[in-house]
Amino acid sequence: MPDLSSLIDQGRGAEPADIVLKGGKVLCLVTGELLDGDVAICGDMIVGTCAEYEGKQVIDVTGQIMVPGFIDTHLHIESSMITPFEFDRCVLPRGVTTAICDPHEIANVIGPDGIRYFQQAATRTLMDIRVQLSSCVPSTDMETSGATITADDLRPLMNHPQGIGLAEFMNYPGVLFKDPAALAKLELFRGGHIDGHCPQLSGRDLNSYISAGIRTEHEATTAEEAREKLRKGMRVLIREGSVSKDLHALAEVLTETTAPYMCLCTDDRNPLDIAEHGHLDYMIRELIRLGVPPLAVYRAASLSGAEAFGLKDRGQIAPGKRADIVVLDSLEECRASRVFCAGIEAIPDNFAQREIIAPVGRASVLAPEVTPESFRSPANTPDTHVIGILEGKIITEHQHEEIAIEDGDKRPDPKRDLIRIAVVERHGKNGNIATGFVRGFGLQRGAIASTVCHDHHNIAVVGVDYADMALAANRLSEIEGGFVVTDAGKVLAECPLPLAGLMSLDPFETVYAQLTDLRAAAKSLGVTLEEPFLQLAFLALPVIPALKITDRGLVDVERFEIIP
Repeated sequence: MPDLSSLIDQGRGAEPADIVLKGGKVLCLVTGELLDGDVAICGDMIVGTCAEYEGKQVIDVTGQIMVPGFIDTHLHIESSMITPFEFDRCVLPRGVTTAICDPHEIANVIGPDGIRYFQQAATRTLMDIRVQLSSCVPSTDMETSGATITADDLRPLMNHPQGIGLAEFMNYPGVLFKDPAALAKLELFRGGHIDGHCPQLSGRDLNSYISAGIRTEHEATTAEEAREKLRKGMRVLIREGSVSKDLHALAEVLTETTAPYMCLCTDDRNPLDIAEHGHLDYMIRELIRLGVPPLAVYRAASLSGAEAFGLKDRGQIAPGKRADIVVLDSLEECRASRVFCAGIEAIPDNFAQREIIAPVGRASVLAPEVTPESFRSPANTPDTHVIGILEGKIITEHQHEEIAIEDGDKRPDPKRDLIRIAVVERHGKNGNIATGFVRGFGLQRGAIASTVCHDHHNIAVVGVDYADMALAANRLSEIEGGFVVTDAGKVLAECPLPLAGLMSLDPFETVYAQLTDLRAAAKSLGVTLEEPFLQLAFLALPVIPALKITDRGLVDVERFEIIP
């Protein structure tokens, strides 16, 4: 941080600024104007706009537009399958200068040590990673996770310089019915920032949930749901992840009137989508293409997020703000040519100077060895609960089908797109294995398995052939977790994720190549989903309606109970 005297003198032009961006225009997110003049930077702060400055370093941005750095207001970096350091290198050059993350994926595997890993990493990245404290580990009592985090566990993690507050409170029934453990966490953060998570909650129940002090929400999937939450004082975060794609449904709600109360987030976005489409930059392009006014979109991408999360030092290109600046050729195209985060340019030399800390959560896959027989589905009635996938959403349908019983087992029926799904407990706690049926993959043979399995991160496996399912699940133990695709007794493709079974130790370019091979292998088995791997992961999340599966069985989320 520069000394106060330097800030004042460089702002007045009494001494040359450290950096001057010269010749471009600045998008003012308050007035909507495109402003002429240089942008002067002293250390990590902007000290001058709308005037001419001399600089120790002068960068020509003639003909370009400068906008404030983008803020991803809710995400799980683990779902990018790379470390926080690789995530930094992957998305900062696209203009994302602040990421507000919830490390509850790794926390479900190794507990508070996972949160501490993110806190330590966040002090060393170029981008500003803010680490919310995970509120629901596990998300419910209907799954087996690697750890349980109580209010007492959270207390010593509070007040970290990279913290803001309590992360998404997924256990909304626990709030409504005043579960003592839920209330203890809410009380601990009372008066501070608490993130929400309440899909399809409305009416008096929504009033009750918000009254508990919850301020933001990213689970709205329809325009009407978003409007109700806005009317009731919540900040609505428009989400566009790799599976949860709500941008098109909510675009009509984002206007210059609502933009101060709406933000952008990705939640879960993998390197395939980032490399091929983009991150928040993609959301900005797509919203503008859909007809949303650029001013509203850029407000939602930065200033609104800063205001919603109490980050008063950013969100504008103005004196006294952090030098988080994205240089663009066009507002509509939103393709960053240069990015500055706290005055440091996102270039390879600056990434190379970071201190990288050691990974955690190695050798965390402690699953029992499974056999083909492990995936039989014993039954005495043909009536069968089926998880129905809705592509582009993490909510599912609760379907019913008649499936014949053969030799005491209900077999997969790929002709009807009814395939086996199973969850295998992998934390070394009890060795549970639960089985069921899912529709929507289009799988015709083979199997797909993953240790990315929200939020407990047990092994999730889908398949037509039990032997291929066993091969895929057992291979995950050998590679310390990740993704595996098998067919006819062979591993077709895999992506090891040895850091807690969630993140790779390789560069993001390598992970992208591995995921490309996995996608091709899955499609060769008949898979029709654009993103089958994260879609599989969300089938095990028992806080999202309507039917899910954990290691303890099928979960009727609307009743919030395991189906007998």
